[in-house]
Amino acid sequence: MFFRLLPWEYAIRNLFRRPLRTFLTFAGLTTVIVLVLVVVGFIRGLEQSLAVSGDPQTAIVFSKGMGENLEYSSIAMRTSDLVPASVAGIQERFGQKYVSPELYLGTEVTVGDREPSMGLVRGVTRSILLVRRQVEIEEGNWPEPGEVMVGRMVATKTEATKAEMGVGQSITFEGRSWRISGIFSAGGSAFESEAWCRLDELQQAMKRQDLSIVATTLAPSADFVDLDLFCKERLDLELQAMQETEYYATLQQDYVTVRWLAWLVVLLVSGAGVFAGLNTMYGSVVGRIPELSTLQTIGFARRAIVTSLIQEGLLLAAAASLSAALLALVFVNGAAVRFTMGAFSLRIDSMAILIGCAVGLSLGFFGAIPPAIRALRMPIVDGLKAV
Repeated sequence: MFFRLLPWEYAIRNLFRRPLRTFLTFAGLTTVIVLVLVVVGFIRGLEQSLAVSGDPQTAIVFSKGMGENLEYSSIAMRTSDLVPASVAGIQERFGQKYVSPELYLGTEVTVGDREPSMGLVRGVTRSILLVRRQVEIEEGNWPEPGEVMVGRMVATKTEATKAEMGVGQSITFEGRSWRISGIFSAGGSAFESEAWCRLDELQQAMKRQDLSIVATTLAPSADFVDLDLFCKERLDLELQAMQETEYYATLQQDYVTVRWLAWLVVLLVSGAGVFAGLNTMYGSVVGRIPELSTLQTIGFARRAIVTSLIQEGLLLAAAASLSAALLALVFVNGAAVRFTMGAFSLRIDSMAILIGCAVGLSLGFFGAIPPAIRALRMPIVDGLKAV
């Protein structure tokens, strides 16, 4: 059955008739949506960091049975020569095969006079730039003896300032002081949380002659099976091979619980926002009972009045969603956070904004319905007498 709706501008005018209440509701909704965006940005940033870390053409060789714990892997130094000599299909350019021997570990890193903190260090050779194609030296140079090159997220990982991690500064790990020769980026991947130094120097500092992994880039026409077969046949070396994308996909599975907890936080924050909105809307609607009763007296159906109240809630929620999205893009997007695997940037992308705005509009919609229904259940005569 058709019923007459209140004019659209009626809902808009009502928002400006009580500016203080409207502002407080707007501020509360904006705060809730910003918190939702922060949590979603954390999830998206974690997923993006792991997704871009793997190269589909890169494979890694490491100790058998190590799982995802590459820092505990130990393989013979000669593995870096055996792999390119025994496996066909490794990419090659100007006679140099794309093979990178690496020593990878988590160790205490001291910056200036600060307390030591856990950091990630990788001993490498120049061939790593062939295998890790996303790496770019943004400032400074490749490390010479006694020097180290740090990723742009190392400062966050070690809780240091950017100035303390600038070119020319020094950091200490494995009992030695290392001068920072350069800063590199890696497309937002996990490598940006690492410090890279020369492989031979790290081996000397640790008194080790082994490697953690051998990373290699396969030619587009090559088959990973050949590398996998080599590792299985050389039982004396106790090796296993894994495509890099598979390795980081496994890490993503390990963080499923973290992501579920983050989504639970989103639900809890949204639920708190709904109750806060209900409380505010209840106060707003209860103070307008005579007005709502008058609208019924002059012929507007209760459904039309409820629709108008929902319009008010949605208008306010939409404005709060846009404001929260703008604040998140300016102050939250790209913010660095520490995590067990290193550090990564919060990511406020289109999906995060879509989720944030959906939560905001839901708060406006569901927050307006219960108080509107409760107020309109009162008999019209009693509503007209209400003060």
